[in-house]
Amino acid sequence: MEQSIRMVLMKQTIAYQQQKNKTFQRHQVLVLMCRVYVGSISFELKEDTIRQSFLPFGPIKSINMSWDPVTQKHKGFAFVEYEIPEAAQLALEQMNGVMIGGRNIKVNVVGRPSNMPQAQAVIDEIQEEAKQYNRIYVASIHQDLNEEDIKSVFEAFGPIVYCKLAQGPTGNKHKGYGFIEYETAQAANEAIASMNLFDLGGQYLRVGRAITPPNALLGPSTGSNVLPTAAAVAAAAATAKIQAMDAVASNVAALGELENCLSKLTQPAASIPIVAPAQASSLAAPPVIAPPGLALPAAVVPPPGVAIPQKLPNNIIQPALVQPVLSGPVPTNLSQAQISNRSTVAHQQEAMRRAAEAQLKQQEELQKKLLDQNEPQTLQQQENMSIKGQNARHFVMQKLMRKVDSRVVILRNMVGPEDVDESLQDEIQEECSKYGQVERVIIYNERQSEDDENDVIVKIFVEFYETWEAEKARDSLTGRYFGGRMVQASLYDQTLFEHSDFSG
Repeated sequence: MEQSIRMVLMKQTIAYQQQKNKTFQRHQVLVLMCRVYVGSISFELKEDTIRQSFLPFGPIKSINMSWDPVTQKHKGFAFVEYEIPEAAQLALEQMNGVMIGGRNIKVNVVGRPSNMPQAQAVIDEIQEEAKQYNRIYVASIHQDLNEEDIKSVFEAFGPIVYCKLAQGPTGNKHKGYGFIEYETAQAANEAIASMNLFDLGGQYLRVGRAITPPNALLGPSTGSNVLPTAAAVAAAAATAKIQAMDAVASNVAALGELENCLSKLTQPAASIPIVAPAQASSLAAPPVIAPPGLALPAAVVPPPGVAIPQKLPNNIIQPALVQPVLSGPVPTNLSQAQISNRSTVAHQQEAMRRAAEAQLKQQEELQKKLLDQNEPQTLQQQENMSIKGQNARHFVMQKLMRKVDSRVVILRNMVGPEDVDESLQDEIQEECSKYGQVERVIIYNERQSEDDENDVIVKIFVEFYETWEAEKARDSLTGRYFGGRMVQASLYDQTLFEHSDFSG
């Protein structure tokens, strides 16, 4: 039994290792599909420019630019790694040949590493799996839009199976991209052709075909790298016992058949005592001990061959019957353990499912309560409206025009590029402190074109501690003159400011 357990454990370990290697290899290929090579980059461009150009296609995980330590400039190429392969595929399709910084950049797939010669085969396998689903990838989605808004816009092309936006780490905001699955491939193709580069809320949507199947990015968990020893030994022991039970059952069945055959063969032996005495009497030999053994071989050789098993079954069947008796309790104990384990696992799964349902229901109730408290009745009615197509787009645009509180004031036409010095920031902070507590001041030089370096607009962002302080500063500073310039003050979008987007 111990040797059987070791054999089963070894087979399980080998199978588990093969499955783990396959899963890890697939995960490596998915990471490889998330990367693109960007070449022919102008030496004047920095990493921020590359990030800003490639960010609309999806969240960027990292940008690797090779720097020359002598010239303190990059070498003209970079590697951009996205969080998902679809973003890299869209960037590959739409950014190759685009002019940035006076040069047409080149965007290609990353070369396959020499230690993974089978990478292309795995990529082809993943893409073939993705073709079974009519999924599309949508990026550059406005933060104020939710799944229902996107679904209402894309429903114009056909019935939607599901629409899912990738949620951020906090769960309050999405990551700006999502997936939509249609019932038909025609609807998916029409949505890609019509909605790519569609202006929705001031942002151009990026729409393309999904090149990975659902849940493809769920990589191997770190906790499952090692097979649990106790679980493996227990599973191997159970498997070995089951195999032993099957072997015992097969032996018992085989011995039963053998016993039936022997019982059938022993039936003709009943005539042997009749024949032997007749022959013995016909020979008229008084000695009955030795002569029958010598006189009967010619006529009675087959019957002794058949009659011998009458004594042998006791010798053969006895050991065979001992094995089932010794191992008889094993199947009974094993079945009870299996039933107990299965019932325990079933109870645990049922408890986990009920807990998940309760938590989901609680979250939905909390969300509904917050919406009821924050939204007026008219907006609640708008949220429950069923709209599609062009009306949906108009409704989404109206939703984006809702007032959003901001603590940031942007000052335009206050100074020129030549007026920016080290003391300007302190002067602005001192002046704005009259209206409230100033958190920070940012002076941003925005270049209007790549050719003319003198065409630069200076924007000044002032962030206050409270919203009413920002509104007070806006009302007081707008229309005032500073150095012969009339200042234009207005509130700036808080979300854009927090994401260091000063282009608004």
